[in-house]
Amino acid sequence: MIDLQEFLWCFSLISLLLYFLQDLKNFGCMALTLNSPPSISSLPSYLSWVDQLFLVSDNQSSEDSNSRPVYEHEECPPTKLARIISQEESMKQLEDNSGMLTTTDTVNKKEKNQENEYRETDIKARLNDNHPEENEGFCSSGIKKVADEVKVAPKLRKRPSRLVLPEFSPGLEVCDKDRKLENKEYFEVEGRDFFLAGKQGRRVSMEDGHGVLVDIEGDPKQIDDLRSFGYMAYQAFFVVIDGHGGRAATDYVAENLGKNIVKAIEHVGGEDDELEQAIRGGYLLTDQEFLNQGVSSGACAASVLLKEGELHVANVGDCKVVMSRNGEADALTSDHRLTREDERLRIENSGGFVHCRNGVWRVHGSLAVSRAIGDQHLKQWVISEPEIKKLQLTSDCQFLIVASDGLWDKVDEQEAVDVVLRDNSVNSCKKLIDMSTSRGNMDDVTVMVINLQSFYRGKR
Repeated sequence: MIDLQEFLWCFSLISLLLYFLQDLKNFGCMALTLNSPPSISSLPSYLSWVDQLFLVSDNQSSEDSNSRPVYEHEECPPTKLARIISQEESMKQLEDNSGMLTTTDTVNKKEKNQENEYRETDIKARLNDNHPEENEGFCSSGIKKVADEVKVAPKLRKRPSRLVLPEFSPGLEVCDKDRKLENKEYFEVEGRDFFLAGKQGRRVSMEDGHGVLVDIEGDPKQIDDLRSFGYMAYQAFFVVIDGHGGRAATDYVAENLGKNIVKAIEHVGGEDDELEQAIRGGYLLTDQEFLNQGVSSGACAASVLLKEGELHVANVGDCKVVMSRNGEADALTSDHRLTREDERLRIENSGGFVHCRNGVWRVHGSLAVSRAIGDQHLKQWVISEPEIKKLQLTSDCQFLIVASDGLWDKVDEQEAVDVVLRDNSVNSCKKLIDMSTSRGNMDDVTVMVINLQSFYRGKR
């Protein structure tokens, strides 16, 4: 007969063993659960159907072969691609039958379906393509390359339209028209004993100008005396103008400067000082009349008065007069620029200042000349009083070249005289303009040539 105490002891050991086995079973189940891949139903909802597709493919391949994952295949049989496409279609059906899509998700699903059709068509076309270089690159990467293309598919682009380039035809009529238009950019004036040419630079409008007065009447007694010595009986006035800030000052000076000087000469005697005062008065009066109009533009000017066998040259600004004496250049004027120490000191002593900007000295950092007609905002320092020079005409005085700074900034004085000596016509003026332009000048240019021999001896 079994002792009760032994029975209880054996029962306790058996119960403890069963309890231990139960815990061991639970532990083993837990380990299997952690090591097992998740099912399709346990996939997170935020993953796209493409990501779920490749997770399912990875799980199925790991069950078949643990040594070779699906992304490292060396071959790409069409059956694998068909299986992937069929899985995509099954996932589409699952999404359509779920009934959980909202209105926005439905619209996105349609767009994705259209993109997927393009992707499938492109992939199938590449598999069936006969180009070896494309098939080799596609198959070497296997399903991994297919997966990358499904994730980010290239957008289809249209073939660009064909570009038709015109053939070069040097004989086209349009070339001749452009050449004629370029020639029309010159303006030419020819008169008795003078000729000139001008060309607009890169400004909006042509700001150069000129003025001419001929057959100015003088004192009858003096005219008879001049005729007896063989001098010309008539007198003349010429001016070349270089405007800035518009054409207003240029047009006014061209119209009125010569008239004001001639009127002033009529009221003075024959003394040299009186004649010089008349020329100076004509400049100052023209400046004051223009300022009264309240226009802010200005102009430089260089004028020549031929009277009774004498040459009177006056200038304000940087227009210049050059005489040819037996083929030698002789500058008759000096530019009113701030490189002249006397002009710079005059402005500073009157309370103004000069400033160098881009290598050019300017009055108050604005105007590059120290004398001009107009320029009301700088009139306290930019005066209109001209510098005047008188010469007696002689047989060696051949001609004058009166031009704006657009010429003299690029062409030397002697070089200009040599050009006119070779061709004493309006073509020489155009030649000088072309020389200045070819050397980088972008300013307006006006060149006037005055033949002095006609004013020295009696041919009219």
